[in-house]
Amino acid sequence: MSAFDKIRAGLEEAIEYANGDETKGRKTIVSRNAVRAIRAKTGLSQDKFAKAFGVSASTLRKWEQGQRKPDGPAGQLLKLIDFDPKHAMKVLGKVA
Repeated sequence: MSAFDKIRAGLEEAIEYANGDETKGRKTIVSRNAVRAIRAKTGLSQDKFAKAFGVSASTLRKWEQGQRKPDGPAGQLLKLIDFDPKHAMKVLGKVA
């Protein structure tokens, strides 16, 4: 499959997802226990973590309590932080 064919297939899949076919595309969901564990890896309090990564402290608490689920870009950000917390904080320039 050529690069063009791969791009075309990806675009077609994105259009199908945008039109309501949720079997297409990817959805990242991070569990409440994972959110708490990811934050613990950083050594930051809820307030400092929220400020460092641009989410409200209220939202972070709701994630950790299981009242809301971080998906989409927030889920991807949490996966990045989980992979390398120190680098994530350094790259974002938000070391608390």
